[in-house]
Amino acid sequence: MLQPWQKGIVKSIEQATPNTRRYWIELPETERFDFTPGQFVTLDLPIHEQRNKRWRSYSIASAPDGTNVFELVVVYLEGGVGSGYLFENVKVGDTLTLRGPQGVFVLPKEKEKEHFFICTGTGIAPFRSMVQHIGNAGLEGYKTNLIFGTRTREDLLYHEEMKRLEQGLPGFRYHPTLSREQWTEGQSGYVHPIYEELCADRQPASFMLCGWRDMIDEARDRILKMGYDKKDIHIEIYG
Repeated sequence: MLQPWQKGIVKSIEQATPNTRRYWIELPETERFDFTPGQFVTLDLPIHEQRNKRWRSYSIASAPDGTNVFELVVVYLEGGVGSGYLFENVKVGDTLTLRGPQGVFVLPKEKEKEHFFICTGTGIAPFRSMVQHIGNAGLEGYKTNLIFGTRTREDLLYHEEMKRLEQGLPGFRYHPTLSREQWTEGQSGYVHPIYEELCADRQPASFMLCGWRDMIDEARDRILKMGYDKKDIHIEIYG
């Protein structure tokens, strides 16, 4: 059921990368904001006369913690009206109109498969929520791989946090890769060779893809050619 619109107060803003910001939003009309990791909220921004052209949806980047505060991570797009408004106009203390949670791109329930979370850019947001929740809730039995692609080292989001989670969370592996920079902490190139190599044995697996359409289209084609079923692929497209 569609959630009603409500007010959100911007409690904090942090510049995460040169073109990405983290926004923490509090819901004063909601005592506890419950959602399933992977879901999103929709903002109604004053950027157009037609209401549906004012709506912008963003995956929740934080895990449910029993409070009424959650985090969004937003990338600035050149010419993007929604991200332009958030970056140029929204300050700490401002009020936003939003509704949610929504969406079915959520943490899988089955644990018999190995899960591959494949993302680029801010597409890491729903997976960060999922991985955090697995750790916070003490969920056992998950075998998950986060394959995260960006252009350069400075574009990586939550990098140190993911490295710490990899050290402390059984079954979780973090695979960052840079397409335009050589480095020693991770791999270089695109995300596709990574999951292809990890799935060389064609083990039972599910694939969750989040990011730009070009990456998702190529990943879907490659995964199907590897012999997996389309039911094993779950998609959330940005842009």
